[in-house]
Amino acid sequence: MRFVIDFVYLLLAVAISPIVIYRVIRHKRYRTGWAQRFGRIIRKDRALKNCIWLHAVSVGEVNAATTVIEELQNRFPDFEILISTTTDTGFARASALFGENLQVFYFPFDLSWIMRRAFRKIRPAICLLMELEVWPNFVRIAQQLNIPVVVVNGRISDKSFSRYKKIKPIAKKIFCKVTLVLAQTDEYAQRFKEIGCPDEKVIVTGSLKYDTAQITDKVEGADALAIQLNIGEGRLWVAGATGNDEEQILLDVYRNLKQQDQFSDLRLAIVPRKPERFDEVAQIIEQTSLPLIRYSRLKDKTTPPTTDKQAVILGDTMGDLRKFYSLATIIFVGRSLVPMGGSDMIEAVALGKCTVFGPHAFNFKQTVDALLEDNGAIMVKDEQDLLRTMQKCLAKPDFARKIARNGREVIRKNKGATAKAIEQIAKFVKNTLQKNY
Repeated sequence: MRFVIDFVYLLLAVAISPIVIYRVIRHKRYRTGWAQRFGRIIRKDRALKNCIWLHAVSVGEVNAATTVIEELQNRFPDFEILISTTTDTGFARASALFGENLQVFYFPFDLSWIMRRAFRKIRPAICLLMELEVWPNFVRIAQQLNIPVVVVNGRISDKSFSRYKKIKPIAKKIFCKVTLVLAQTDEYAQRFKEIGCPDEKVIVTGSLKYDTAQITDKVEGADALAIQLNIGEGRLWVAGATGNDEEQILLDVYRNLKQQDQFSDLRLAIVPRKPERFDEVAQIIEQTSLPLIRYSRLKDKTTPPTTDKQAVILGDTMGDLRKFYSLATIIFVGRSLVPMGGSDMIEAVALGKCTVFGPHAFNFKQTVDALLEDNGAIMVKDEQDLLRTMQKCLAKPDFARKIARNGREVIRKNKGATAKAIEQIAKFVKNTLQKNY
């Protein structure tokens, strides 16, 4: 079976290589970490015999893992924790959060000989996979080495579930090798069972993202950002983590709002999800004839603080979205007006902001359901519905504040997943300690 899998991987590698080369040249992606992707990983603290390998694909999974990592560090100081990611943005986020003390590296390619090399280098006592990232050779080799593999904060989106059902016999062979799944909801737990996880290996622990959400009214650096953007007493609409074809819709809504005197003080800040789209979005804004301010030029001081209160702000830097959110009057969470699955809205809600998103947030179904059930956010159907919602929220600030308060209460009510997850993980970690002593 592994020969078949390796052969399929090699065919796919040949097929997508032109795309990878294009992105390396055009978007400057995938330029680092190639030795690690081929399994050449060096542990930071070789004096520690035991090791926990945690894999988080991208930024969202890294953020969700923060409370688990912190708790593991506190409870098991004799274990080295290694964190792998797949994307450049995930690597950057993990490095910023943990790189000073923990080893952060790129997840190796799932070719059998590469993965065996990675396991030899890391020698983990347990592997933790955030949300879903289950690879066939990875789980097969871990099982052969008698290393537990635990899916933490497990979820299967509608799209992924549909794909797995089409290859259910193959999926079952992969997922039956997983030692334990800690699922976010009953629905996700049932999906794991349907694609091959034995019932006794699936436990519902809740979503870690509620635990990682920082309920606060102040974000470090936000005051400086407000001065740079000359926000003043005006109102700011922040559209965060936006996706393809979405910015034009937001700009059209914004222009309609600005035509009404009662909304003349409104500013719009757009922060695209992917950095390679910064220039593209800048061109879209310029084509609308609206003034444009690129925050990157303010941040690196190549231009002075803006005095143009009519200009659209483009958040074309990494790591500043939360600062933008903290200054917002209303937040729109992107990749949801178009069928891209949405972006995580918990961060916006935790900051006490009236949060709006579109109908295509299917990647965050559990969060969407929880927020909508308690009126903790607003889902709009289309451009016209977004315009009406913005008008109502801006014209009736008490209504917007109530939505924001409800949202924070949803977060408070759903906290506790970290403790449940650590309780299950600790059983495997303690088994390792007992074997060693």
